Amino acid sequence: MTSEVNTPGAESPSPLMRRWESASLGTVWRRPGDWFTPAGEALAEALEARLDTAPAAFRLGTARAMAGVGITEAIDDMAVLFRAAGYESAPIRTLRSLCEGWTEGEATHRVAPLMTDAESGLGTVEYLITRLAEIYGAAERDGDDVPVSHALVLVDVAAADTDPWQRMARNAAIGRALQDAYGKGHPMARVSDGVYAVLVARGPEMGSGVASLRDHISHRATQMRVGNLMRQPPRVWIESLPGTHDYVRDVLESLQR
Repeated sequence: MTSEVNTPGAESPSPLMRRWESASLGTVWRRPGDWFTPAGEALAEALEARLDTAPAAFRLGTARAMAGVGITEAIDDMAVLFRAAGYESAPIRTLRSLCEGWTEGEATHRVAPLMTDAESGLGTVEYLITRLAEIYGAAERDGDDVPVSHALVLVDVAAADTDPWQRMARNAAIGRALQDAYGKGHPMARVSDGVYAVLVARGPEMGSGVASLRDHISHRATQMRVGNLMRQPPRVWIESLPGTHDYVRDVLESLQR
């Protein structure tokens, strides 16, 4: 039975959303893959409707903090929206609400970091770092060497010019494909837009497994009708792990760019 992922949302982004996204990605925003959030869309809608923008700005600030976006980047991005709408700057009350929302989201993010990526159903980078800490801890107790025993399988399906709805559909499809291939609960995560990592044990069949995974992802994407939203063929490779867990975050951050 063929599965299908429908593109989320019934309508295309508004002209203001498109202007905001284009201007922000071209100036102040650092990672194109995590720019879109429904909270941002709500703020743009409130602005277009000439409603009070402060409540939506609070939600946007919270969403930005939960995604790990810094307060300066969040403020600069919102300023781009108001300029795109023809205003010289954002109202002080709206700016304050954004900062208050970011502060609340940052506190929550520190106490309970997100472990599941909502779009793909896979783990987050924080989840993968935590699982790797367990692997390194066990290896240290047993006298093993993690770079010898384990590796990351990286999958890159990123394609240019995908809108937020297409990105969500693609992430959902690739998440399903990886769960099919490795099983739910296996350590894997969405590292950035279109890039995914799977923690695997090294072995003689690892190379052939990578080739099989590439074919499986392509097949699954065709089944779910998102093959045109991703690079073909998918890029799949083996990434070595560092000698100690201290450098794991550096490795994963290098893959987010």
